[in-house]
Amino acid sequence: MSGLPALPALPFASLASRRETVADVLREAITSGRLQAGQKLTESGVAEQLGTSRAPVREALRQLEQEGLVISYPYRGTEVLGVSQEEIENVLVPVRISLEKFAFRKAMPRLTDADYDHLQSLVRNMEAAADASDAALLADEDIRFHEAVVTLSGQQHCLQIWRSIQPRVRAYFRRDASHYSDATVVSGQHRELIDALRAGDEHALDRTVTAHINTHFRATEDPSE
Repeated sequence: MSGLPALPALPFASLASRRETVADVLREAITSGRLQAGQKLTESGVAEQLGTSRAPVREALRQLEQEGLVISYPYRGTEVLGVSQEEIENVLVPVRISLEKFAFRKAMPRLTDADYDHLQSLVRNMEAAADASDAALLADEDIRFHEAVVTLSGQQHCLQIWRSIQPRVRAYFRRDASHYSDATVVSGQHRELIDALRAGDEHALDRTVTAHINTHFRATEDPSE
C-alpha cells in the first residue's frame, strides 16, 4: 500500500457510508496521482490503512472498477488503472466532443439567468484556483462546469454517459492541470463557452465546444511523448 498516505481511522458509520468514504479516499488518491498506475491494492492493506473492515473496502473497489479507475484480476488482486494519452486521444476526447456538442446545443435554449450565474460562479472559482496555483481545484471546477451544462441539457442519457466517463476524464484533468503554462487561460476558455451559449448560434457553439475540448487536449499532452 505504499503511495497511500497514512490516514486516521474512519468514524463509525453504516456499511454504505463507509463504502462511500473508502471509495472517495481511493478515488482522490488515484485521480491526484498519489496512487500510480499498476499499483496493487489489497482489501486487507486498504482496510488497515483506513482502520475499517474489509467489507466496505471490497464494495468500494467494486465501485471504482465500474468507474474504470481500478481493475481486478483473478488470483492477482486489484490494480490502479492509469489514463494513457492514447486513450485520451482516441476514446475520451472523441466521446466528449460528440456528447458535449449535443448536450450544449440542447442546453442552450433552456438556460435561465440563474443557470448562467451558476456557470459564471464556476468560472470565478477557476480564476481563484489559478491565482492560488491550485491545479487540483482548477481541474475539479473544470469538471463541475461541464457536468453542469450536461445536466442542464435535460438529456438524461447524456448525463448517464457523462457520469460513466467522468472519473476517467477527471483523472486526466487532475493529472494534467499543472501542465498549463498559464492556468488563467482555463477560465477564459470557459467564458468563451458561456458567450457561445448566450449567442444562440448552434453551428458556432459546435465549433466552440470542439475547439475547447481539442485545445484542452493539446494543452495537456504529456510533454514526454
